[in-house]
Amino acid sequence: MKQRTFVCVHGVWHGGWCWSRLADVLRVRGHRVTTPTQTGLGERSHLLSPDITIRTFVEDIVRHLQFEDLSGVTLVGHSFGGIPITGVADVLPERIAKLVYLDAIMLESGETWFDLLPQDLAEDRRKLAETSSGGLSLPPAPPESFGITRLDDVAFLEPRLTPHPFRTFTTALELKHPVGNGLPAHYIECTDPSYPPAKVALARAQAKGWPVSQIATGHDAMVSEPERLADLLEGIAKEL
Repeated sequence: MKQRTFVCVHGVWHGGWCWSRLADVLRVRGHRVTTPTQTGLGERSHLLSPDITIRTFVEDIVRHLQFEDLSGVTLVGHSFGGIPITGVADVLPERIAKLVYLDAIMLESGETWFDLLPQDLAEDRRKLAETSSGGLSLPPAPPESFGITRLDDVAFLEPRLTPHPFRTFTTALELKHPVGNGLPAHYIECTDPSYPPAKVALARAQAKGWPVSQIATGHDAMVSEPERLADLLEGIAKEL
């Protein structure tokens, strides 16, 4: 198998740490893997501030690719991580070989994540952020909400989840090009159980004619099924 470079971008409440099991598998197989953490989360949670927007998240990954001098990258976005990888593809396509949306959110230009949520759910989350942090962040959901039920997986996730910068939900993704910017793209759907917030993105991927694969595990596939997900990502990267 030819060596590939995978850059894996995490979702809400997570950090680069959530990819450790998958990264270990791919590295043993000879691939290069990096797992940047978005500003204000994980080991960077001490940087949480009201100035963090979705633009910050895009810039985090752009700078990561530039300063690590990464090219020919298979850029993987999980869940909310689908939003920044779309932004990165818009401004730095020359470093990306392929986009992979792992049960991920997909926004069009000018949309916010809250635009896609039912109004009552968005309002509930606003209230929770306000009562928990004065509107600074949204406290973590339980691991079970990501389809994680095995005790060892719960024990891995629960102590590491951190509050998420709230303005990333309410600031719009601004694009100069269509989603994907003409790059090859692939969508992976986690099906057991399915994750309802990803359904809009799945439908958008299908409408764009992107290939779609399924993996029979919960939303946090990189935690629950790292070997099977590694197989799938290798196969997708091999299509290039």
